Amino acid sequence: MSVQKKASRNYEMDMCNGPIFSKIVTFAIPLILSGILQLLFNAADIIVVGRFAGSESLAAVGSTSALINLLVNVFIGLSIGANVLVAQYFGAQRLKDLEETVHTAMMLAAVGGVVLIAVGVLLADPLLTLMGTPDDVLYLAALYMKIFFVGMPVTLIYNFGSAILRAVGDTKRPLYFLLFAGVINVVLNLIFVTQFHMGVAGVALATVISQCVSAALIVQCLIRSDAPYRLRKDRLKFTPHKLAMIAKIGLPAGLQGAIFSISNVLIQSSVNSFGSVAMAGNTASANIEGFVYTSMNAVYQTALSFTSQNFGARKFDRMTKILLYCLGFVTVVGLVMGGGSVLIGDKLLGIYSSDGEVIRYGMNRLRIICTLYFICGLMDTMVGALRGMGYSVVPMLVSLTGACAFRVVWIFTVFAMNRTLQTLYLSYPVSWSITFAAHVVCYLVIRRKLAGAGAGRS
Repeated sequence: MSVQKKASRNYEMDMCNGPIFSKIVTFAIPLILSGILQLLFNAADIIVVGRFAGSESLAAVGSTSALINLLVNVFIGLSIGANVLVAQYFGAQRLKDLEETVHTAMMLAAVGGVVLIAVGVLLADPLLTLMGTPDDVLYLAALYMKIFFVGMPVTLIYNFGSAILRAVGDTKRPLYFLLFAGVINVVLNLIFVTQFHMGVAGVALATVISQCVSAALIVQCLIRSDAPYRLRKDRLKFTPHKLAMIAKIGLPAGLQGAIFSISNVLIQSSVNSFGSVAMAGNTASANIEGFVYTSMNAVYQTALSFTSQNFGARKFDRMTKILLYCLGFVTVVGLVMGGGSVLIGDKLLGIYSSDGEVIRYGMNRLRIICTLYFICGLMDTMVGALRGMGYSVVPMLVSLTGACAFRVVWIFTVFAMNRTLQTLYLSYPVSWSITFAAHVVCYLVIRRKLAGAGAGRS
């Protein structure tokens, strides 16, 4: 066995045999750290502009988040489809199918990234205007968004490449790549904003450059690997059947994320109506919450990959144990990190802005969202288990009804009758609770069906 092949095997994980909980923790911890590093990219943007470019620039960067997610989430969902398919083939040791899926996924990332450049640049101004972005923020928000979308091909290449590595149990190398790119991002932020006075353009450019670095590293990792998921330039092409399978699993997830973002865009638009100071506080709080969410999302991704490999190996009883361990793990993560964020919230918000009003608005959101954030983690972990079994439409429909549609109704009813930010933010924990309960019912029905029909799947 070559040195490269041995290195690849050292990073892989057999999720279908041996102890479950210790492997879940070993897999999830690098994922949590990777998610935190990715958020540090955006946090560095927000902190630098908040400190050195003013509250208008801070509001501008923050006001683009929901809109960026709206446009990007379809492709992020497709990367989930690639993750599930690679993990299932890896668990079943179907190596030809695995190779075709890897090359189809990376082609999809490159082509999708180019499409998103055009979409983001052309639609930035009209969509931000439609959201009711204030005039003193609109130009800066559009500028940030356009530069950010120019880097979309490398962003998707990194996301799809890391999804492939996660599927075979490798969460460490993406962490190393992000750590290196994150340092570059922070350094460039400070240089572009404090030395060259580029404002939001500087932080956007720093983000794009750092994403280029992380994408290059992950592509090089796949190319130099001697494992079955090795990336070969001469084999990069769309395999129609594999593209259809990725779309079957990933498109519902992507559409769910995109439509979910519509409700978040509506909420952001409602926040915008309270003015730029409230927007800045909302932005800072949402960024802090992001660290809690991405830590819980790592458990979702763990449930997704572990369930997918064991589904491919037809180890259904092991899948149930995986889900129970992941639900317990995500509850602890959510309670510890969410509660901690509330306890030291004023100090954390002070990193983003020294304005007392900004901090007050931020704490109003943190107290409501982070205290009950673990429920969102439970909800997402159930979705990971369902998608790992190949069911993507069911959790999409449940999530869109229980969370997205519910929040829209809430905005036009409860919030309309009591127009306060507290009323607006309460829509989150209520919708999480409803959706989690519905997912539990769906899982029990599907799991019983699998037990009765073997590997059967609708």
